[in-house]
Amino acid sequence: MTSDVKKLPAGFGRLWTAQTISSLGDGVTHAALPLLALTLTRDPMALAVVTAAGTLPWLLFGVLGGALVDRWDRRRTMWVADTARAVLLGIPVAAAALDVLSIPLLAAVAFLLGLGGLFFDTAATAYLPDLLRRDPALLERANSRLRGAQTAMSGFVGPPAGSALLALGRAVPLLADAVSFLLSALLVRTLPAMPRPVPEARESLLRQARAGASYVFRDRVLLGLALRPAVGNIAFSAVATVLALFAHDRLGIDTYGFGLLLTAEAAGGLLGAGIASRLGRRLGTGTALTCTAAVEGLAILALAAAPNPYAAGLALAVCGAGMGATMVLGPSLRQAIVPAHLMGRVASTSRMLAMCAAPLGAFLGGWLATTHDIRTPLYAAGGLLLAMTAVTASMTSNRRVEAALRTAVAADGPDRQAPEEPARASTPEVL
Repeated sequence: MTSDVKKLPAGFGRLWTAQTISSLGDGVTHAALPLLALTLTRDPMALAVVTAAGTLPWLLFGVLGGALVDRWDRRRTMWVADTARAVLLGIPVAAAALDVLSIPLLAAVAFLLGLGGLFFDTAATAYLPDLLRRDPALLERANSRLRGAQTAMSGFVGPPAGSALLALGRAVPLLADAVSFLLSALLVRTLPAMPRPVPEARESLLRQARAGASYVFRDRVLLGLALRPAVGNIAFSAVATVLALFAHDRLGIDTYGFGLLLTAEAAGGLLGAGIASRLGRRLGTGTALTCTAAVEGLAILALAAAPNPYAAGLALAVCGAGMGATMVLGPSLRQAIVPAHLMGRVASTSRMLAMCAAPLGAFLGGWLATTHDIRTPLYAAGGLLLAMTAVTASMTSNRRVEAALRTAVAADGPDRQAPEEPARASTPEVL
């Protein structure tokens, strides 16, 4: 039976359900947390602190977190992280009930939620290829479903639900997110147990983290995969910084229309995630990645030149489709070729590079808009995306991708140990 007709294992359905529920809770909190902070202060810097606090764990502990995940049991790491986040959200819920909620408390909660997300996301990325036995076709299908659910829940359903729940009470959205984390933890706890990777020679955590990062920079395919989101985040952050102003001043879009504009991008993302596997089969993964990156750059240039809101919405939808397909194909390829014992560190290194690039893009967008024109950041972002496409095209060519897949198969061997269902005996588990 060929890989493209194999069925996803039952355990994936539980993982997909858990991440869908968690993404819904994340969407609720991402919309509600800034609005909740707005009820406490009108200081833009204070609001920025709350927003930035959630990204700091990736900047400070990204690679070290990946090294820890490579030492720990991945399934256990996921459910412990979700349980901890559920308990953590009880603190601001209680503070809101006692009327002692504050900006420092919200910033601390956002930081710790981000830290929990670092461990959960890295462990989930490392767990999935073991569950699917590193089959490239299954990984693309699985990531397509995961990405589609994440986009739908956090982009469409979660934010309006968070705003609506906030109207019922300041603590209600946070309580809903806590429940989503608990449900996710319970589902993850039932996933099949995977054998741990062969332990490496006993080394310090810092040395293991450095080994994971250097593995990315030494491998041309992995480096090409890491550069795409890193450079892409510079471009997209530059666009996001000025998009609201561009939409209002140049396109005459009001607040409601701006929400619809963002919805168009999310809808394109769903489409891109859905067709990613088909693109990979038709064009080859390397060529498909090059094409989707080029589509993103051309779409941003079209957005910059858009004469009306409808053209802008179409451009953003096309850009979202390119992003959605890229974020399925890229991680799937990485999961198929990276050795199991390095998966956490490689994934976290790539994510950290992308997160570090975002502030640079925001600064670039603001500076270009101030010193030139409001369209300039968009033209610069489109040009940067096309330049990145040209640079990385040879790094992730079909020839290199196929060679990397053959090397991974040879290293793993033809057979992999079957997943084991979690034992029913009540034995204590420790990270």
